[in-house]
Amino acid sequence: MLIPKDDTETINAINAAVDAAIEEGIAKFGGKKPNKGAIKLPLRDGDVERDDDAYKGHYFVNANSTTAPQIVDKAVEAYPDRDEVYSGCYARVSLNFYAFNSNGNRGVACGLGNIQKICDGEYLGGRTSATDDFTTVEDDDFRLRVTGRWCEIPPSAINEIYEIRGKTI
Repeated sequence: MLIPKDDTETINAINAAVDAAIEEGIAKFGGKKPNKGAIKLPLRDGDVERDDDAYKGHYFVNANSTTAPQIVDKAVEAYPDRDEVYSGCYARVSLNFYAFNSNGNRGVACGLGNIQKICDGEYLGGRTSATDDFTTVEDDDFRLRVTGRWCEIPPSAINEIYEIRGKTI
């Protein structure tokens, strides 16, 4: 999530939530309140940490969830198409800040609750559609093992498969 640096209300709310998470998580920090400079924090400076125009003049927070968030529209009705919520759209989100101490990494993380999509925005990250990335597959004389299953791929399509999990094949 990108937060404009002049949105002091949101930035102050995030900082207050981080402070509360530190207080609530003192047990995870060995019973002592850590110096904020010595732990990982979720609110980060886009001008310093990202070489991307979209981050300029913004702070950012990465939020994660092990379950899919509920998504609603401006009228708080269930959003019909999850694909219409993307990196770059404008939304309100519910967040949960919590302390962590795992394998020597200590800090405050951010959990994603639910999303209320407000309006569309410019896609961030160069998103493309699958129909632009691929052509049809008609032959069935070549098999490629992907994530434990065999998938039929024609030899003519092999030159179109450039990258799987970051490795060129």
